[in-house]
Amino acid sequence: MGMGGSSNTNTPMVGGAPMYPTKDIVDNAVNSKDHTTLVAAVKAAGLVDTLKSPGPFTVFAPTNAAFAALPPGTVDTLLKPENKGTLTTVLTYHVVPGRMDSAALMNAIKAGGGKATLKTASGGTLTAMMSGSNVLVTDAKGGTAMVTIADVYQSNGVIHVVNKVLLPG
Repeated sequence: MGMGGSSNTNTPMVGGAPMYPTKDIVDNAVNSKDHTTLVAAVKAAGLVDTLKSPGPFTVFAPTNAAFAALPPGTVDTLLKPENKGTLTTVLTYHVVPGRMDSAALMNAIKAGGGKATLKTASGGTLTAMMSGSNVLVTDAKGGTAMVTIADVYQSNGVIHVVNKVLLPG
């Protein structure tokens, strides 16, 4: 490892790649080995331009392992052109308009008496809460994802890596 320069101080690593705060969500995500399924899905849904726009956006980014944990065939089905609408809904359910880093999330949870309701870009809601020092996000079906890497700042928002795919109702 050695003594690195100060340039890496605020550049977290995700999926083996540095996430530069000067790059947008898409330009960083394409470099993460842990998010190849998410990137393929974003491309299939035609959301690249949206997620490259100024935003800002808060993205709960499921890992490849999170997508792999879905029932067999789910990802392949979602990636088919005829299911673009469903795929778009699932992906935009992971996007909250605005820049909500972990401090903002924790403040919202505290203000909400232990829970914060987040309105997603798809029009659905996610519920955020704390479990010890971890932020948990619950979807409309009751599934819960844990934020495994928080506060990955982007030029147009912030990414929180999650260990489950969140599903709209």
